[in-house]
Amino acid sequence: MLRERVKELEAGTKPQALKKLIDVNGLGVFLEPRAGLHLALSEAVILAAAVTPHLQPHLFDEGIMQALRAPADYPRIGGVRGKDSRLFLPTGETVMFLLGARTVSERMEVLSHFGEASLLTKQKMVSLTESAPSEPIISGGLVVGDGVIELVLGLPKRRPKLGPEFPAQRIETELTWEDVILEEQTVSEIEEIRSWMNHGEHLLREWGMNKYLKPGYRALFFGPSGTGKTLAASILGKQTGRDVYRIDLSMIVSKFIGETEKNLARIFDQAEDKDWILFFDEADALFGKRTSVKDAHDRYANQEVSYLLQRVEGFSGLVILASNFRNNIDDAFLRRFQSVIHFPKPSHAERMRLWGKMLPKQATLAENISLHSLCKRHELTGANIANIIQYSSLRAMERGNTQLELADIEQAIGREYEKEGKLG
Repeated sequence: MLRERVKELEAGTKPQALKKLIDVNGLGVFLEPRAGLHLALSEAVILAAAVTPHLQPHLFDEGIMQALRAPADYPRIGGVRGKDSRLFLPTGETVMFLLGARTVSERMEVLSHFGEASLLTKQKMVSLTESAPSEPIISGGLVVGDGVIELVLGLPKRRPKLGPEFPAQRIETELTWEDVILEEQTVSEIEEIRSWMNHGEHLLREWGMNKYLKPGYRALFFGPSGTGKTLAASILGKQTGRDVYRIDLSMIVSKFIGETEKNLARIFDQAEDKDWILFFDEADALFGKRTSVKDAHDRYANQEVSYLLQRVEGFSGLVILASNFRNNIDDAFLRRFQSVIHFPKPSHAERMRLWGKMLPKQATLAENISLHSLCKRHELTGANIANIIQYSSLRAMERGNTQLELADIEQAIGREYEKEGKLG
């Protein structure tokens, strides 16, 4: 295509029809339904130009050499040299050249593909870097969106990894709702979230509720540690086919003014339109009650809360906050939440069921162990019980048998109380 455009310029002829060039050069892969792109011809050319340095790094350099028959600087083709690779990297001007946009109206039409209303922008496939203040807008480089190359090749999308640029980690579980023991009221309220995940988009678009409701869904899970808040979020994701990312608040909250907002922006910018579930564990650090303004630090802390409120409210997916106490969360957030769900400590009957469900089939209980008595004396959570069974089972294995002893169980219970700062 590049060679054909150079020939047209040298001959002073009118640019050939785009469809003819695409057929000749085999760019139809960017139009195939399997990729899920559904692009127009001009959009396919832009996408092809953007991904070429990643898939065939030397293609532009080789094409320019063949077209010009000598190494040369040809401003009409646009492009810049990679700082490290030293390869030709296409710019917006390269796209203008490939699309044969010569008149002002033609160039304006191409430029519109990088506007907010374009498909490429909406689906975050391709964007332009900012050009220098004295340079034309179209001289910015082409940037490929996350997962686009995999989409073109029909490969699974890469998932982001925990790090400074993405302070969140994907969480999964092997468990299902059948493995979870919660109060009926808690289960019923979680079902409301699942219902929104399955039908929320239809409600907004097809039933016209987008005029009255904001996009997305916001929920607070509150209750003591170990009562199933993280597990419930993980199973919701598993059940509805969505990735769940737990936000690492230690990497988000910064003592430096303005840094917390930047860290939050990295999360929400990457999560937008990905259909992820964002799970803020121990959310009090970010979503806690705003303080009275006594100094500049307080003022900026309150600005962080306001910024977070704005991003949460504008997020189109599911945001879940987890806290030990409902009253720790700022009222401004609570008013905007569709669900505030309590995860209480399990009752005596629920503790009995948890012991029965979690005990390995291979294990036996010593004769002096009464689960009824244990459950009556100790108000343990599901996480506590899992840890106790793990400890006492390992002790049994060390002895070379399968019998869990009361002394080991009681020692493990004491360890759990000690972790929580209780006397038992």
